[in-house]
Amino acid sequence: MSRASGRDPQQTRTELLEAAYKEVYHHGFQAASLERILSNTELTKGALYHHFPNKRAVGLAVVDEVIRARIYRGIIEPIERTDDPITVLLEVIDRQIGRASEESMRLGCPLNNLSQEMSPLDEEFRGHLQAVFESWRMALAAALKRGQDKGNLRADVNCNQAALFIIALYEGSIGLGKAYQSKELYRDCAAQLKTYLEALRR
Repeated sequence: MSRASGRDPQQTRTELLEAAYKEVYHHGFQAASLERILSNTELTKGALYHHFPNKRAVGLAVVDEVIRARIYRGIIEPIERTDDPITVLLEVIDRQIGRASEESMRLGCPLNNLSQEMSPLDEEFRGHLQAVFESWRMALAAALKRGQDKGNLRADVNCNQAALFIIALYEGSIGLGKAYQSKELYRDCAAQLKTYLEALRR
């Protein structure tokens, strides 16, 4: 009897996606191996193909269901209802700095990694990745606008443009940390992002 027998199908799907996320994060999508994914779950090929018709479908589900959820929990959810987005963003960045490790500097940001790898190669993949960035941008722009309406943000700030720039700085800081394999450099970049955010206060 396979390990998946008698299990909740959603639990099996979640286990497959978490293993696939780790595989893609460590090896990239093109080099990812379905065999390694299965070996890390002890599930069968039948269980995998019951949920996903092919490797590409697994990759798109990783973007939609795992990476999007991580971005939501770590960044979007904390700013969704606040009218003091600068304070909350500074807290988010401090948490990210505190979690920085040798592995996270070696591997970088999974969203940005996949964007760099797959956007030039696969239009559907690019669309799914863009949708994650867009949900992040919209939530951030809305939070900045609430802060502006409340008087916590300078009136001259273009919230949509600032949201894009903040995401670019956030992702760029992690990317440079990866390029240099340096937590110290990442922290220096993140500190400059914090300086920019403080300058947005009214």
